[in-house]
Amino acid sequence: MRSPLADDIRPKSLEEVVGQRHLLAPGAVLRRLIESGAEANMVFYGPSGTGKTTIANIIARRTQKTLYRLNATTASLQDIKDVIADVGTLMAPGGVLLYLDEIQYFNKKQQQSLLEFMENGKLTLIASTTENPYFYVYAALLSRSTVFEFKSVPPEEAEPAVRRALEIQREKTGLSIEWEEGVPRQIATSCGGDVRKAINAVELLCQAAAPNQGRIILTSKDALQVAQRSAMRYDRGGDAMYDAASALMKSLRGSDPDAALHYLARFLEAGDLVTPCRRLLCSASEDVGMAYPQAVAIVKACVDTAMQLGLPEAQLPLAQAAILLTTAPKSNSVVEGIGQARADVRAGRTGDVPRQLQNVHADTTGFDHQQHYLYPHNFTGHWVDQQYLPDALVGTKYYQWGDNKTEQAAKAYWEKIKGREL
Repeated sequence: MRSPLADDIRPKSLEEVVGQRHLLAPGAVLRRLIESGAEANMVFYGPSGTGKTTIANIIARRTQKTLYRLNATTASLQDIKDVIADVGTLMAPGGVLLYLDEIQYFNKKQQQSLLEFMENGKLTLIASTTENPYFYVYAALLSRSTVFEFKSVPPEEAEPAVRRALEIQREKTGLSIEWEEGVPRQIATSCGGDVRKAINAVELLCQAAAPNQGRIILTSKDALQVAQRSAMRYDRGGDAMYDAASALMKSLRGSDPDAALHYLARFLEAGDLVTPCRRLLCSASEDVGMAYPQAVAIVKACVDTAMQLGLPEAQLPLAQAAILLTTAPKSNSVVEGIGQARADVRAGRTGDVPRQLQNVHADTTGFDHQQHYLYPHNFTGHWVDQQYLPDALVGTKYYQWGDNKTEQAAKAYWEKIKGREL
């Protein structure tokens, strides 16, 4: 049976690894650890296809320890016990190097079972995960390990791997494989930073091409179909989703309509309407707020319309909402005001509700049967000076007028009514 192209092309040395220059460039910490043969417990965190398993294999070849591989999606506690049982035996006289893939799928008990042997040095752990290890990896295990973050491989660094895969595929098939100019870059770009996905696309492209007199011509059109939609990373409920949601929110706040439309498009292509709708609704109050209060109603209407339409038509009202929010004037006076007010409440700075604001039924009990409430609508300008905050908070300012046209107009209005500077 023919081996997969991704296995044939897997780097055997650090010089062959593409990407991760921040970890593997000369002088980088991880490279120095590998070259020195240090036996350190590590957690590799990052997207799929970025070299985590490859680096673990290279480390294994540089150690004198027996290499064991487990995948946490299928491994059990008994599998861990079987590995540990070999520690100190003829099966692993120099100790065990355990490569544990997808460690986030191990529960606390399974992770704890490794601690004793990590501490006495009989087991060296290299764990990999696509999720944030500080959320999914047991704290005691993290404290005994060093976390290295792997990043998506940019197209210019993935392209050499694609070209090497094409050459290997040519050798494997014995056919004359040629390709249109731009095909390697197209595949490298479409893989979305996942080198393994790019290599698989090369293999599929070669298999799908029809030989003509012993020659295979790989076209840009076929490459586009093979690699279509693969550049997008999205995992509902995972780091990629939350990163995209954060980027959308910050683009709205940063008044960048192009970036906002880009991140919105990621959700639309993934078929997720709920997440961007929540971000758009939140931004209307958090980032635009009192600078353009009507934004809440408009965005709500856009969101309701999108949910009624469904995809693909939902893209139009959501794009309208994104453009509105990015181009609207900004004010965070709402979030600052309620944030400070809640901080005081949590700190116990409350006090009794002033007598004149208490429920009218309070007039039927107690020593003072008069509420003394002044009804603002009975006074000129629909305002009268009276105390509203509890005694302990008199003079506290939570709301600060924004410097936008809308809030400054409201400030001027109330300064005129109240006869003092606000």
